[in-house]
Amino acid sequence: MSKAAELAALIGGTSGSSLSNRNLIINGAMQVAQRGTSSTGQGASDLFLVDRFHLNTNGNSAGRFTVTQESDGPSGIPNSLKLACTTADTSIAASERFFIEQRLEGQDCQRFKKGTSDAEAITVSFYVKGNAAATYVVGIYDSDNSRQIGAQFSVTTSWNRVSVTFPADTGGSALDDDNAESLSLRFYLHAGSTYTGDTLQTAWDTAVNDEQVGGGTTSFFDSTSRTFFLTGVQLEVGEQATPFEHRSFGDELARCQRYYETGRFSFKVPTEGVSNLASAIGGYHSFVVAKRASPTTLTSSNSTAENIDTTSLNSYASGIEFNGRVTTGTRSRWIGSFTADSEL
Repeated sequence: MSKAAELAALIGGTSGSSLSNRNLIINGAMQVAQRGTSSTGQGASDLFLVDRFHLNTNGNSAGRFTVTQESDGPSGIPNSLKLACTTADTSIAASERFFIEQRLEGQDCQRFKKGTSDAEAITVSFYVKGNAAATYVVGIYDSDNSRQIGAQFSVTTSWNRVSVTFPADTGGSALDDDNAESLSLRFYLHAGSTYTGDTLQTAWDTAVNDEQVGGGTTSFFDSTSRTFFLTGVQLEVGEQATPFEHRSFGDELARCQRYYETGRFSFKVPTEGVSNLASAIGGYHSFVVAKRASPTTLTSSNSTAENIDTTSLNSYASGIEFNGRVTTGTRSRWIGSFTADSEL
């Protein structure tokens, strides 16, 4: 695309929105991977690897895969998410389904004006490749109204940018303006007849299971040679796919930490001269970024408690509260690592 064409796409495709912050997808360039860069033997349960991209397995396929963050991408986007099938599943049960998704807060989706007479078109774009030709489905699911839409896309052995524009949806009600899930961008890679039994739903309407993926698609689990690479994911207002919006690593990390954060905590209190060695002590560790909501999962590890017992951690959207009781000594402390999960 020439520079003039890129500028025309930017101007024509933003539909009155800002040239920056066009992309609602967080970590679309697969830069941030706080949980690690590789995980093997997956497929029995859901997981995240690169931040904000949820691998939804439904937990009922015999297929297994390895997921990695790769230093492989199209020009200007050096990282990608890679799936590699390690155990095939060619006897597909009706209820099987496997997809990659990113769930979006309702308050971030208000720009689409979905469910109103002023609703805007939605354009999704992304880069894909694989070991061989394949056909999959990209779709949007509206959990506030149980509505959906999808479109097939093709994968080749070379990086290719796919662009799909979904029409404005005036049906249903306006999306909730809150911090709960309203929309989910999904990449369907494998499904049984419960989801493929009818024609793909390519116009906004009430969600019907057997129209979610439709027929004529590839199963990612058809062979142990199957791979799927994804990066440069963008979701924006309007009918034009604009050039991918690059963000700094620090900006992307902060956005990811709204949903998931790992770090170290340290609570230290001088206790010399404390007359009551059962005295309660407490402290507070602030998160680097306030969470979407109080973490549903808070774990600690590699912790060391010195001269403290009955320790506990309580989580809030802003941080971690520590409570304990002094036992003996001139210093009381508790240090360790934490994981705070507030994913949608």
